[in-house]
Amino acid sequence: SIAILLYLTRKFKTPDHWYPSDLQKRARVDEYLSWQHVNIRGKGSKLFLTKVLLPLLTGQPLSPKKLEGVTEELNVVLKQFEEKFLQDKPFIAGSEVSLADLVALVELMQPVGAGYNLFEERPKLAEWRRRVEEAVGKQLFQEAHEGILNIQNL
Repeated sequence: SIAILLYLTRKFKTPDHWYPSDLQKRARVDEYLSWQHVNIRGKGSKLFLTKVLLPLLTGQPLSPKKLEGVTEELNVVLKQFEEKFLQDKPFIAGSEVSLADLVALVELMQPVGAGYNLFEERPKLAEWRRRVEEAVGKQLFQEAHEGILNIQNL
């Protein structure tokens, strides 16, 4: 949860870039963390549930029309994310990775795990992903997402 992440940054005095002390950068992180619940998380989770979990639970094939609608909803918020949050910056809050970037990328890995490569035709998003992975560490990032990326093997 966002509340737990913020608690951990304060309790363990994490490096400033994760949750910046600079008020403008912190406001940018807070803005994204508030926005993402019904946007990136909401639409990304909906695609994952629709494409992976519902067919698994019901045993029924997914309606292509339903998947198309859910995918389009996600595409709308991805465009907003690129235009409003990434803009022309390396990371959401500026030149360093923050909790906002980490939360955003984790949420975007659900649709990727469902087989929707949302980075494929979005070079700005793909470059941002690469930078976040490098900041966290590629091996750690892969370990953390191993389960979701292999979910279709169920």
